[in-house]
Amino acid sequence: MSHLVASFLEMMSAERGAAKNTIDAYRRDLTDYVGFLAGRGLTPLNGDRDAVTRYLDSLYAQGLSASSSARRLSAIRQFHQFLCADNLRGDDPTRIVASPKTRRALPKVLSVAEVEKLLTSAEAAANAEGTPAEQAGALRLYVLLELLYATGMRVSELVSLRRAAVMRDSSFITVTGKGNKERIVPLNDRTRDAIKAYLATLEPGPFLFPASGAEGYLSRQVFARDLKGLAGRAGIGAARVAPHVLRHAFASHLLAGGADLRVVQMLLGHADISTTQIYTHVLDEKLRTLVETHHPLNQP
Repeated sequence: MSHLVASFLEMMSAERGAAKNTIDAYRRDLTDYVGFLAGRGLTPLNGDRDAVTRYLDSLYAQGLSASSSARRLSAIRQFHQFLCADNLRGDDPTRIVASPKTRRALPKVLSVAEVEKLLTSAEAAANAEGTPAEQAGALRLYVLLELLYATGMRVSELVSLRRAAVMRDSSFITVTGKGNKERIVPLNDRTRDAIKAYLATLEPGPFLFPASGAEGYLSRQVFARDLKGLAGRAGIGAARVAPHVLRHAFASHLLAGGADLRVVQMLLGHADISTTQIYTHVLDEKLRTLVETHHPLNQP
């Protein structure tokens, strides 16, 4: 049945513009699901609702979290919808299968002071003397950090930025997000100046953050590693700092400053505003703590 999975993945890539990481995740999830069915003498073409439910039960028995199980069910559901759309089977066994419930965790967020400490440390390293390789790496990290906090981009969007997106002396940058959808995000003067200085050090090429790997641009893992190293040097726990944490900080700090939720949704590239609303819960928690700490009736 691997050809059915391959056909589905091809459709996701060609018609829906799914990213490589998404395709890889779907391949792993569906291969595991098809293997589970095969072990019970079933295939995706004849497996019923009970088989899907038993598969989810097996994931629970393995200790998989509710969120991970829900993600797998989402992949399986889309797979079966694809089979129905192509008339490979007449029913969808996932149609009335309930998704595993999980309490959505609040995103980790750094304070404004902590982000400023990271930026100051990165800028100082970029301006410090060192070998050409050390200076190039420090400047790249500083520009990555400035861009991430200034725009709230996903790390995959950031590392794969094409130089053409920032070549013009503009106050905006074009970001290509999920499904190849483009959005326009403003740049502040500080970030624009950092990019301009960085561009002057680069050899000609298509990517803003070139690398020698197969994709031609910096890997997310390398950026995450360098960012944690910077956090340690800045006196911030490395476990608290990751690229997505800076994205969370961007959104939370904007909302705390009075930005409209719809504007933040657009800047982040969220298709559904419910995804953006998680950041309002962060603010709710901060407000609750503020009242408990400073309200006169709560004072001893």
